[in-house]
Amino acid sequence: MTNTPVALTLNAGSSSLKFGLFSIGATPVAMAVGLVDSIGRTPTLKASFGAGMPPLGRDLTPAEASDHKSALATALALLRQHFPEAQVAVVGHRVVHGGPSYDGPMRLTPQVMAELRRLSPFAPIHQPHNLAGIDAAVAAFPDAVQVACFDTAFHRSHPWVNDTFALPRDYYDKGVRRYGFHGLSYDYISGELNRTAPLIHAGRVIVAHLGNGASMCAMLGGRSVASTMGFTALDGLPMGTRTGQIDPGVIFYLVQQEGMTIDEVRDLFYTRSGLLGLSGLSNDMRALEAAGSTQANEAIDYFVFRIRRELGGLAAALGGLDALVFCGGIGENSRLIRERVCEGMGWIGLDLDRARNAAGDTVISTDMSRARVMVIPTNEELVIARAAKKVVDADSACAAGRPNVRNT
Repeated sequence: MTNTPVALTLNAGSSSLKFGLFSIGATPVAMAVGLVDSIGRTPTLKASFGAGMPPLGRDLTPAEASDHKSALATALALLRQHFPEAQVAVVGHRVVHGGPSYDGPMRLTPQVMAELRRLSPFAPIHQPHNLAGIDAAVAAFPDAVQVACFDTAFHRSHPWVNDTFALPRDYYDKGVRRYGFHGLSYDYISGELNRTAPLIHAGRVIVAHLGNGASMCAMLGGRSVASTMGFTALDGLPMGTRTGQIDPGVIFYLVQQEGMTIDEVRDLFYTRSGLLGLSGLSNDMRALEAAGSTQANEAIDYFVFRIRRELGGLAAALGGLDALVFCGGIGENSRLIRERVCEGMGWIGLDLDRARNAAGDTVISTDMSRARVMVIPTNEELVIARAAKKVVDADSACAAGRPNVRNT
């Protein structure tokens, strides 16, 4: 990679690595996007490239993706094969937790990395893997600018009443508060609404990011004012394997009466609950919809019920509703979930057009609906690429000639 400067985006999950390669001209444009999945188990690689180039998909050997470092090496080998003249000038990373201090993208320095490691207990199943991805990228591109983009940053505009818990005040000062997550996705949706439907963007909008991780966000004028996730990415809606909202007393019961350790409770809540736990079958909504079993249907029923309940609460926080936007893997692809969420919600202004919903149109409400219902595919990688470019541009404008800060 020697001639053309590009931005690399990395989104490291517990067992996956999403990656993207973007040109960094006036506006970042995707050259390639891909995913290494099931790292350390039975890894696979999927990637897509520009127009006219076929997508790629294959199984990987265990050695090709035994950990995040080897997964990144495999992804980079693919990118070098297709773009031999590209030079990675900046790497943008999704970092789940930025704590109370980071409300925008940050150039990574040793001091910032130390703070992000300190925040790992706030996001125990996400943050360590995000940081492992950063370490691997620093080793691969020691001269590139490394930029962190935080899932919590979009929600730093929350009013105090949505940020706090009813605990003694000193816990809030220590950082025990509601943060909200999926901020990169919400940032993208807010930007798309501003570009394509500015009147909707200026109003009262609820975005439902529904996937293996699921949450909802209430926006006023494109800014987050309330969200369903809280201190961690465990709260709110039920998810693929996570409980969502649960009475904290359940933890006391499991520890005191069932004899579970805190680590066992955490594993139960994060990896064995949600749609998987309720159905006893799968965390994949497609499998649940196809199964038709009583337990699969009940898992779907609970998922829909919680979305509808949060929809009503977020609309109350906004003082009404002008639009509901679905995004994420389930939100973008499951016409059944969209239909069931909107069913009987005329009281809140929603009137779904079944034909438009079945066709997967962008606007799936009727022409007479008081609130618009939309489906907008999200694009977290593009948000990361834009943010990374902005940091590089700011560095160039404010500190021309200053040597790069090496990340360690």
